[in-house]
Amino acid sequence: MAPFNREAKYGSVLGSVRRSEPNCGAAALNLVYQAAEMFSALEERASQTEAQARALSESAAERLRSAEVRIDTAERSRREIIAEADCKLQAASKALKQAELWIIAAEDKATAAEVRAQVAEDKARQALEALALVEHTISKQLLSKSHCNANNFDEVA
Repeated sequence: MAPFNREAKYGSVLGSVRRSEPNCGAAALNLVYQAAEMFSALEERASQTEAQARALSESAAERLRSAEVRIDTAERSRREIIAEADCKLQAASKALKQAELWIIAAEDKATAAEVRAQVAEDKARQALEALALVEHTISKQLLSKSHCNANNFDEVA
């Protein structure tokens, strides 16, 4: 709104006082009315300014309340997201620990199976060696008996 211009609306009050009029009482009364009109206009302008200021203040207060509500909502949402992420993180951590335990158990089983396989291979090798020794011994004995029987056969004949 444009600033209030007293000179343009009411003229100079001092100029009215300096003019010499034949009736000073009427001039003084005229000045009082002019002053009253000026005060009334000033009061009206002050009232409008106050109303505008009050409206601006109420609007700002409402925007502030609205912003505070949005902040509270965002903060609550942030806390919920953090709590949910924390739960998911704990679940993932628990699953990771369980998986690590399963891996360790599987590695232990694989190591035990390797040891059993090695023992079985050693036993199989030993059994084959024993079998080969038995076969060799049997062959030797059979050859020795057959050689003895052949010598006995030659003596009888």
